[in-house]
Amino acid sequence: MVGFHDERGDARGAAKLIDDYEAAHPNVKIERTYISFADIKNKLLLGSVGNQMPDIVWLDNPDHQAFAAAGILADLTEEIKEWGQADQYFDGPWSSTMYEGRNYGVPIGSNNLALYYNKDMLEAKGLKPPTTWEELKEAAKQLTGDGVYGFAMTAVKTEEGTFQFLPLMYQSGSDIDNFNSEGTIEAANLLKYMADNGYMSKEVINQKQSDTVVQFSTGKVAMMINGTWQIPLLRKEGKVNWGVVELPKNKQGGTILGGENWAITAASKHKDIAFDIIKFANEPERLKAFDQTAGRLPARADLLQDPFWQEDPDLKVFADAMKVAKARAYGPNYPKISEAIQIMIQEVITGAKSPEDAVKEAGAKIDAILGK
Repeated sequence: MVGFHDERGDARGAAKLIDDYEAAHPNVKIERTYISFADIKNKLLLGSVGNQMPDIVWLDNPDHQAFAAAGILADLTEEIKEWGQADQYFDGPWSSTMYEGRNYGVPIGSNNLALYYNKDMLEAKGLKPPTTWEELKEAAKQLTGDGVYGFAMTAVKTEEGTFQFLPLMYQSGSDIDNFNSEGTIEAANLLKYMADNGYMSKEVINQKQSDTVVQFSTGKVAMMINGTWQIPLLRKEGKVNWGVVELPKNKQGGTILGGENWAITAASKHKDIAFDIIKFANEPERLKAFDQTAGRLPARADLLQDPFWQEDPDLKVFADAMKVAKARAYGPNYPKISEAIQIMIQEVITGAKSPEDAVKEAGAKIDAILGK
C-alpha cells in the first residue's frame, strides 16, 4: 500500500493517474487522501511527530523548501540524477524543489498571474488592455462606476495575498532581500491608489482568488489579476466577454510562479515504488494530459511548445510568461516572510499605516528572519 496525499483536489487527474498506474502494476495499491490547501502543512508536521506519514505528497511549491529543511521530505538527488530528466524543466519550478544543493522533489504543473479584462467594458470606453501601470490606473478610473470596480486583486491574509503582491514588487525592481526599498513602496502605493480612489474595493482584504473571479465573471469587476487555472472556469461559467494579457509593466515586466510539486516523505517505507509512480506520472504524454485537465501549465519546457498552449491565445499569455516567472524559493523561513508581507498589504489597503511605514516594518521583520 502506497499512501498519497494531495492538497489541490484535482480529482479527475489524480484518479486517472492512480488507475493507470495500478492497472500497469497490479501488485501496487495506492490509497489517495485529499487534504485541503490550508490544512496540509499542519497534517504533515503532526504526522512527522506521530510517524503517520504518507509515502507521496503534493506540495504547493513555496512550501517545499520549508518541509525539506524540517527533515520531512526524502532526499531524491541520486534518484533524479539517474532518471536524467531534470534538464527538461524550467529553472523557476525546478528551483522550488531544491534545498542546500540537494533535490527533494519534481514539479507537477505550474501557473502564473496575468491581467484578465472585460472586453465589452473596455471597448465601451475606447480603451485598450493596459500595458503599463499608468495605463492600468487610468483604465481602472474610467471603468469604475455603476456598481462596477475597475480593478481587483486578492489581498487576503494568506499566501494568496503575497502571491498577488510579489509581481508588483518585482516589476518595481525590488525583491525579498531588499524589501524595504523604493520599489516595494511604489508597489504598495499602487494598492493605496486603487483602494483610496474606490477603483478597487477595500474588501479585497477578505477575498480569495476564487472570490475575485466570481465578481469578474458576473460583471462586477472590469479587470483583475488572476491565474492560469481560472480559464476553464471562465469558459464554462463566465457571463462576460473576456480576454487576458500579461501583467502591465512598471520599471520592468514580471510575474510569479505558482504550482505544485511531487515529494516523497522521509518516513516512506516504499521509496522505490513511490519514485516509480512519480516517474510514471511525469512521462511526457501522461503529464501533458494531466496538466491540460487540471488547468495547469507544464513545468517542462518541451511540453509547453505543444499546440494546446501555443495556439490558444489565452493560454499562450501564461505559457510565454513561464520563461520569466519567478519562484518563491526563499528558503525554509519563507512562510514567516510571507506573513510579514500579508500584514503589510492589509495595513496599506485599510489605511492603518502609510505605505512607507508598513513597508519599513515588514522589511525589518524580513531582514531579521533572513539574519541580515
